[in-house]
Amino acid sequence: MRAVAYKVPQPISAETSLIDVDLPVPKATGHDLLVEIKAVSVNPVDVKVRVHSAPPAGEVKVLGWDAAGIVKAVGPDVTLFKPGDEVYYAGAIDRPGSNAEFHLVDERIVGRKPKSLDFAAAAALPLTSITAYEALFDRLKIHDAVPGAARALLVIGGAGGVGSIAIQIARALTDLTVIATASRPETQVWVKELGAHHVVDHSKPIAPQVAALGIGAPGFIFSTTNTDSHIPDIVEAIAPQGRFALIDDPKSLDVVPFKRKAVSVHWELMFTRPLFSTPDMIEQHNLLNKVSELVDAGNIRTTLSEIVGAINAANMKKAHSMVESGRMKGKAVLAGF
Repeated sequence: MRAVAYKVPQPISAETSLIDVDLPVPKATGHDLLVEIKAVSVNPVDVKVRVHSAPPAGEVKVLGWDAAGIVKAVGPDVTLFKPGDEVYYAGAIDRPGSNAEFHLVDERIVGRKPKSLDFAAAAALPLTSITAYEALFDRLKIHDAVPGAARALLVIGGAGGVGSIAIQIARALTDLTVIATASRPETQVWVKELGAHHVVDHSKPIAPQVAALGIGAPGFIFSTTNTDSHIPDIVEAIAPQGRFALIDDPKSLDVVPFKRKAVSVHWELMFTRPLFSTPDMIEQHNLLNKVSELVDAGNIRTTLSEIVGAINAANMKKAHSMVESGRMKGKAVLAGF
């Protein structure tokens, strides 16, 4: 089968940073589905792994987590899907990736593809949807009000992949006032179109802008990018006893300033459930199905912003470059081989 892989970590500009390879088709066992891949999306995690993780000598590593495709075969323990089903998912970080014609994935972290979307539009959603959903409901527990706080959610990095879907999920499933940050005219328009009630500019001090809205201190803040540079503003803006979640990788994170307000700090990593085979890992199956329902009902839209082209090394390098730029709006997708 055709796949896109790499042998050694290199800058994306290097000729062999990503290469086209031919690999054996894997076999489904246990709870695995063998999925014929129709489209994939590129995320910051793809870039991080490519830059920092070297495969064993003489071997290649296939990246890719977001995927949409058709189930071709199932393992003997599978009960949730059958061959022919259209699915979408974000996979597991400790297994070979989805940038291949066929891919193995545990059924318990797979959802039914939204019927109203094609494969490309669906492939933009899984990783960011799981991340946003888990951050909002499992970590921040946004259904539980913070006493005295504004029923408001501040999303830092609202135009990125996770921010774009977090805004929509919060609007579709809660009564929260959603504040999103965006610094460019086109991204400010984007987050407003996705449902943000208010937009503030994260290239300027955030806390005074939030205060100027006059709605009170938000009980919840979700930071998706550049968290280390925004900590003072987050501490100032959040309500006492508020809850703060982040997903990026600050070089350091001093949580002591949160003590005075008794703010709880939460990490979200959507790979945790499959990585540790947690007893509740099937919740990713359930929440992806919920997102499908919201999409098909017209309450959430895909965050696909560009189809780069077919799934091959040349196009994958373009997509990685786009993600590395730090100026992505929504998601970049590759479709077909």
